[in-house]
Amino acid sequence: MGRKKKSPEPTEPPVAAPVPVAPSRPPRMLGRLALIVGFLVLVPWGISQLPNLTQRAEYQLNRDDIVLVPPPAEHVPADLLQRVLEKQKLPDQFALLDDELVGELAAAFEKNPWIAKVIRVRKSYPPRVMVEVEYRRPVAFIEVERGFYPVDANAVLLPPADFTPDDSRRFPIVRNVTTMPQGPSGTTWGDPLVLAAARLAESLFDRWEPLGLSSIVAPTRPDASISPGDLTFELTTKGGSKIVWGRPPGTSHPGELTVEQKIGRLERYLEQFGAFDGPHGPYEIDIRHWQEISRRPLTPVKSNAARPVRPRR
Repeated sequence: MGRKKKSPEPTEPPVAAPVPVAPSRPPRMLGRLALIVGFLVLVPWGISQLPNLTQRAEYQLNRDDIVLVPPPAEHVPADLLQRVLEKQKLPDQFALLDDELVGELAAAFEKNPWIAKVIRVRKSYPPRVMVEVEYRRPVAFIEVERGFYPVDANAVLLPPADFTPDDSRRFPIVRNVTTMPQGPSGTTWGDPLVLAAARLAESLFDRWEPLGLSSIVAPTRPDASISPGDLTFELTTKGGSKIVWGRPPGTSHPGELTVEQKIGRLERYLEQFGAFDGPHGPYEIDIRHWQEISRRPLTPVKSNAARPVRPRR
């Protein structure tokens, strides 16, 4: 028998190269995308269909619904609110829901010379707006050739037309000032000497009447380079005496008595002698020394020599 021929071994069919297939998105992700697209399209459309509440009557704010907090003090014009609204030409009615209302009202009130700062503006419903402010307080009148000009403790000029001649008698008068205000009401005077005098007036404000004081005499500056803090201020009394006060508040000069120490000396002097002008005054009274107060008569008596006095402690 002949040998059987071996049948050829089967060959594996060729493997086709894989064809890239785009990954399918999970149904959940597709749903999220549809929600986002719908939100972006439908929400603006829905908002546009809402009624405009800013024009509704119940959301309208009248001028009477605006309140100043605190109310104008004694020295501030009572009609300040109406002045601001009229000066800035604000409307008679405002939209409470207007996003720009708070900023507009704050800017309007900050422009008034009587207002040092707008602290906050608060809206509420029923329609009401509270404007919380810090007022400027007059502390002195600056006497110049043209008249008297009121200032606050930072030497900011206040509206002179808001004061009467009688008002000037209720405040310290600053004399010997040679400059004029550099700007309108609501701006600083522009002279550091006036600022130093205003700070001194503020420190004496509550004791001005009890001490019987009349005016603050600013020193003459022989050289503009000399700081007002290095110059000597004087006070005058209603009886004509002159008190040598010394440097203004805030000076860093070594050895200068504090404002409290100087006021304490004046009060002890009055307790002991009864007045700055008796018994043979008016006097020049110097309170700058650490150990004692010296005084001398301003009109010749027997001697013009300054004599030390020691008020009881």
